[in-house]
Amino acid sequence: MKKLLFNNAMKLAISFLLMSVLLFQQGCNMPNAEDSLEFEYVDPLEKVLAEASYFPEKEAKCEVVRGEHTTLQFIVRSPFTIKDLKVSVSQAVSNDNSLPAAKTGFVGYVKVGRSIWDYSRDRIVSVSGYYPDPVIEAESVDVNFGNTQPIWISIPIPSDAVPGVYKGTVTITGINGNKKFRLSDEYSVKVYPVTVGKPTLWVTNWFSINPAQLKWMNGGQTFEEYSDQHWEYIRTLARKMAEYRQNVAIISPIALSEFKYENGTWNIDFAKFDRVVDIFIEEGVIGRIEGGHIGGRESTWLSQFVVTVPLKVQDKDKKYENLPISDPAAQEFYKTFFPALNNHLKEKGWDKIYVQHLADEPIEENIKSYIEIAGFVRKLVPDFKFIDACHSKNLGDVLDIWVPQLDFMNRDYEFYNEQNMKGKEAWFYTCLSPKGEYVNRFIELPLLKTRYMHLLNFKYNIPGYLHWGLNYWNSNDPFTEQTSIQYEGGNVLPGGDSWIIYPKDGKLYSSIRYDAMRDGLVDYELLRMLEKKDSVKAREIVNKVIYRFDAYDNNIEAFRAHRRNIMELLAE
Repeated sequence: MKKLLFNNAMKLAISFLLMSVLLFQQGCNMPNAEDSLEFEYVDPLEKVLAEASYFPEKEAKCEVVRGEHTTLQFIVRSPFTIKDLKVSVSQAVSNDNSLPAAKTGFVGYVKVGRSIWDYSRDRIVSVSGYYPDPVIEAESVDVNFGNTQPIWISIPIPSDAVPGVYKGTVTITGINGNKKFRLSDEYSVKVYPVTVGKPTLWVTNWFSINPAQLKWMNGGQTFEEYSDQHWEYIRTLARKMAEYRQNVAIISPIALSEFKYENGTWNIDFAKFDRVVDIFIEEGVIGRIEGGHIGGRESTWLSQFVVTVPLKVQDKDKKYENLPISDPAAQEFYKTFFPALNNHLKEKGWDKIYVQHLADEPIEENIKSYIEIAGFVRKLVPDFKFIDACHSKNLGDVLDIWVPQLDFMNRDYEFYNEQNMKGKEAWFYTCLSPKGEYVNRFIELPLLKTRYMHLLNFKYNIPGYLHWGLNYWNSNDPFTEQTSIQYEGGNVLPGGDSWIIYPKDGKLYSSIRYDAMRDGLVDYELLRMLEKKDSVKAREIVNKVIYRFDAYDNNIEAFRAHRRNIMELLAE
């Protein structure tokens, strides 16, 4: 028995000794802080999931024109937790010339808890349910071990930049495990002798200035409506929209005006409406003013349209009622409102840039009430241009700017193209639909499908684009769940449908989708420029990328080659 215990003790001692030697050897062979880090360049059209782990070596180079932004994306990944990850970017220089300072951010991850149904073949599937989207303007971040952290770099290219190849350095620092590190990589930006100017494509992303949404710029805390703080938030919103080439702003004179009914007459004060319009003009958005809708559905999706009418006796809880346009109270109000608005727009010099919404998305079941509203308003202001998103082309001749959903544009393209050819306008819009293989801005879709939206504008000669959701943040923190549901029809609002920017501490962060959309708007302008120079080449190139309304080349390298070809042809 004693011999057996002795032998077991010896075995344990030997095993412990061997394990100690092995651990010592492993400790000696442990990689240093820099060797264990992956720091690679990734094309910014690639959506990098947090769980992604394979990144082939790639040269960090961009090719751009003057007047746009260039974007670079680097990833950092480690088997250890990274603390205090920071990034710095030296200005890119070419001989004695330099580009402006870069803007840096870290791509954040947000939850998409309800998947798209009828999704496309190239939909991105995240095992975790989290997707890259917001570009967070933080000085530093921590990265959990095994996760991949994208770094997002944006550089504005001045319209007077000297053409050439500019070179700079991206440097990251931090603590990997328990060791400090510092790594650098070079990048280059080739600037072509081509300049893109102001946008010519009409683009509107509907936005909210309601404190119910803008409170998220204030950490979720409410604030006084139309206070100095509120006006500053509105200006910040306008500035962001102008930065991203939006040139149409939906501003409602019904919602923003003050109404008093005295001595049998409506008195209207347009002061708040004017102030909002002035802000959007000053910040470079307008363009065009979309007068907000005067009506909507009475109840369900299939119900008839009614119009908004101020109450003659108002209180803080209720200021308006909804009435059929045939109602005497509705007619009395609008017979005053629209002539007054028309005169006011002329006095301000805005009448030529103003277009009027009536009611959103008329369908076959409520066309009659829509046409009735349009006919009544047309008699009051015959020079107004009417614009609306529509699900039907059977609206007679009431619209000046038709905005069908993209799949309806596809189905009835001959009709809508005829509108454009005969002097009216026909844009397209996307929202929670269409899905399938169509372009859209859903978070689950590849970034090419957001960028390609405006190549469709060029290929099919469509002069405008509309989306309803720039900043319709709901009651939850916008950095958390991205989807919501409409219980009436069981419609899921996919992640990315309701907003494309993020609020934080009085600022508005962009998203990788918003950057892709801006780049697509520049692509449109470059193709228009090339069309004037060589229409055959312009059409040849776009046809190699966009096959049909719902079929596209989804290869990033091929797209980059086509864009390079456009820039080279324009530079000749």
